[in-house]
Amino acid sequence: MFAVIETGGKQYKVQYGDVIYVEKLTVNEDETVQFPVIALSDENGTKIGTPYVEGATVTGKVLKNGKAKKVTIFTYKPKKSEKRKMGHRQPYTKIQIEAVQG
Repeated sequence: MFAVIETGGKQYKVQYGDVIYVEKLTVNEDETVQFPVIALSDENGTKIGTPYVEGATVTGKVLKNGKAKKVTIFTYKPKKSEKRKMGHRQPYTKIQIEAVQG
């Protein structure tokens, strides 16, 4: 059984026991979060929501809030002596899927 959930403007295909990294959520570690289900597939077939499947939820436990590795951006304009170096660390939330109910 798997489900397709939506969070942070992205869609994720998940099933029981998966660990996913999503855009940062405003929850603390060891809390549970519920996600709406876009599509649900089990032994009976596939259900597609409009936009969400009624009565279906995915529950996950927050393992960690953190930042990804630094990405360095370097831009320059040749022959103009213009250059700029920047870095970025994207915040994320690490979630373990505990239940897929449909």
